[in-house]
Amino acid sequence: MVIPPPSRAERLTKFLKPYVLRMHFTNKYVNAQVVHTPSAMVASAASTHEKALRMCMEKAKESTRDVAAAAKIGKILGERLLLHNIPAVSVFLKRDQKYHGKVEAVIDSLRDAGVKLL
Repeated sequence: MVIPPPSRAERLTKFLKPYVLRMHFTNKYVNAQVVHTPSAMVASAASTHEKALRMCMEKAKESTRDVAAAAKIGKILGERLLLHNIPAVSVFLKRDQKYHGKVEAVIDSLRDAGVKLL
């Protein structure tokens, strides 16, 4: 006899957010990653520290740390998330991060790429 697993209540599953967006900004680079919280694994990540992106930005004489670079990272991360079939992400902001500047650029470009934000 097989016992089926217990089903979770609808009100509980509505608030579970397994994929969380985390951003880190240094004086030289912009990093963003989406973490699968139950397994603590990085589902997808993008950074201006990646060799291909860094070389492309150096040829175009663009900065790897400004708001435009943050918008590029958000767009690239959004495309990678859709390739991995991750349609929605919740946003985790650190205490000192406000929805302004680079943070706003990453989140808005993620939204424009087609990823839903919870």
